[in-house]
Amino acid sequence: MPRGARTGRNRRRAEGLAVHAALLLVAACFVLPFLWLLLASVNGTADLRASAPDPFTLDNFDAVLNTETTYRPMLNSLVLCGGATTLCVVCAVLAAYPLSRYRSRLRRPFLLTVLFSTGLPITAVMVPVYGMFVQVDLIDTMYGTVYFLAASALPFAIWLMKNFMDSVPTVLEEAARTDGASAMQTLYRVVLPLMWPGVTVVTIYTFIAMWGNFFVPFMLLLSPDQLPASVSIFTFFGAQGTVQYGQLAAFSILYSTPVVVLYALMSRRLGGGFALGGALKG
Repeated sequence: MPRGARTGRNRRRAEGLAVHAALLLVAACFVLPFLWLLLASVNGTADLRASAPDPFTLDNFDAVLNTETTYRPMLNSLVLCGGATTLCVVCAVLAAYPLSRYRSRLRRPFLLTVLFSTGLPITAVMVPVYGMFVQVDLIDTMYGTVYFLAASALPFAIWLMKNFMDSVPTVLEEAARTDGASAMQTLYRVVLPLMWPGVTVVTIYTFIAMWGNFFVPFMLLLSPDQLPASVSIFTFFGAQGTVQYGQLAAFSILYSTPVVVLYALMSRRLGGGFALGGALKG
């Protein structure tokens, strides 16, 4: 083998090893926290070290499986995030459809405004929002928090939904309108069935972002019986700086379950991609 070819092969091998080493390092950064979470949840003397359970116990789960700690906060989280996600996705579909299908000189400025809104930090708008909620008597209300969560996630949802909707051919809508379908019937019966994977992506992303949101419900909800699980996690941090690591790990596993279940149920719609091929044949 020529020396130059052997040198090139050795260089590619070294680059491949470097890439794999970097990927393993990144994977370890993600795997180690999950490993600690699993081990600490069944460890009677859990601390910040990822060590074998000593002793192995399920008392941490028994301690957190009660109404005050888990059941009611999880139900509040499902109501808040489920309601806000539904409202956000519906509004995103209705807003993305005209942006995707109709041409206007105001469309580009509007899209740029929407894109700019996605970059606003939530901490920058919470003070005026809190003042407004106090004035309109929406503070410490579940439906008011649902409205704000949906509104805060709406810009990015519109942007994503429009990009997915652009991939649906307009010729299918023209055929539906020829048969007498209205704009809403075309959207519901033609466009949405073809872009369910996109709707699924937006739904999962929006729900996960809201499920982990701590700051908004912490500011807008004052009653302890209305706080979601993302805020009630504070109960595991003592006033003197002590942390109940075992119970915190057990609660974190339970807290992650709804997101995993949602992804498992909706990921079936992601496997087949957009169903456009058969619709365009013939």
